[in-house]
Amino acid sequence: MSAVWTDIEEAELESATETQAAQEPKIGRDIQKLEKRLRHQVGKAIIDFNMIEEGDRVMVCVSGGKDSYAMLDILLKLQARAPIKFKLIAVNLDQKQPGFPDHILPAYLKTLGVPFHIETQDTYSIVKKVIPEGKTMCSLCSRLRRGILYRVADELKITKIALGHHRDDMIQTFFLNMFFGGKLKGMPPKLVSDNGGHIVIRPLANVAEKDLIRWAAHREFPIIPCTLCGSQENLQRKQIGNMLREWEKQYPGRTETMFTALQNVVPSHLMDTTRHDFKNIRTSGVPEADGDKGFDEETFPTHTRPLLQVINL
Repeated sequence: MSAVWTDIEEAELESATETQAAQEPKIGRDIQKLEKRLRHQVGKAIIDFNMIEEGDRVMVCVSGGKDSYAMLDILLKLQARAPIKFKLIAVNLDQKQPGFPDHILPAYLKTLGVPFHIETQDTYSIVKKVIPEGKTMCSLCSRLRRGILYRVADELKITKIALGHHRDDMIQTFFLNMFFGGKLKGMPPKLVSDNGGHIVIRPLANVAEKDLIRWAAHREFPIIPCTLCGSQENLQRKQIGNMLREWEKQYPGRTETMFTALQNVVPSHLMDTTRHDFKNIRTSGVPEADGDKGFDEETFPTHTRPLLQVINL
């Protein structure tokens, strides 16, 4: 599997980029680099987490936002050159939100020639009846949407469900859980669904949101606004997002470092007794790379501005 997607990333994607550049001379060098980076990052996620395998039927959840459009776009490019066979089925859930332009996605998906399914379910009316006026509807709406998509996945004989969450979403989720949930828990790139019946993947796990914004502008995706229901956005997530953007502005590269940290967990240096057997620790007489440095104080790069001033929660 690794060799398959490595071939796509390196040789074939290099050739594809050069061919496209010859065919579209107006595309700037930066766009060529961006496309190559996006394909490489998605390909690497597929390799690292074995997201897509021979014969898979992948349900690509398309909402009409930049992230899901980009996910479908990149997966179609990879599919066209992949030495393995898998099928992509774009699925959209029309929740009957007032003003939802239900003609946009079908028209766009037809131009791509990709198989698609539009599921129409009036969850909007259900949520409005249950949630008091002025309260955010996102949580209940999400649960209803998830249940419907699982049912559709069963009906379409789907083997993988692809969601468009990106690197920034994953980092934000980690801090939301830590600050408000009291857990060191993030958003995994691959997992078994909460009903135990499906494999959910996030092919954009390595992709930065700023790159998706640029790619959406370049590709001129027909974006559908996510504010049609009139619900308040998640204020806690907005706070976290603002904090991370401020950090990145003050200390460029911090987002990348935090994302790397999610992939380098050391349970022996945390405090979860279910993840590390602290009670039965014994001396071994053998030096350990992750062992404590005795009473040595760990040093980190100094900041030009106090950290607490940046957090501002």
